[in-house]
Amino acid sequence: MPSAVPGVILTGQLVCTNDEEAVIVARCLPRHVQLTRAEPGCISFVVRRIGSLIWQVDERFVDAKAFESHQKRSAGSDWGRATVGIERRYTIEADPA
Repeated sequence: MPSAVPGVILTGQLVCTNDEEAVIVARCLPRHVQLTRAEPGCISFVVRRIGSLIWQVDERFVDAKAFESHQKRSAGSDWGRATVGIERRYTIEADPA
C-alpha cells in the first residue's frame, strides 16, 4: 500500500569542468556519503564515478521534509562549501512507492 506522504527521488550527474574539481569531489565525497546515509529519512544514497569528471547521483528520502533537511545540512557542510561551484544536473520527483 503506498504511503500517504510521497518520498523524494533525486537522480542525475555531478559534472566537473576540470581535474581540480574532480579531485575536490573525490576527496570530499566519502564523508558526505557517510553523513548522508546516517541522516534520518535517507532510504538510499549512491554516488558513483561514471567518467573522469562525472559522477552519477541517486538518492531516495522518505519524504520532502527529510530531503529538505538533507539539502540544508549539505549546503552548510564541508562538502557543500567545497563543491558549491560544481555543476549539478539533477531531476527531483516524488517517489510513488
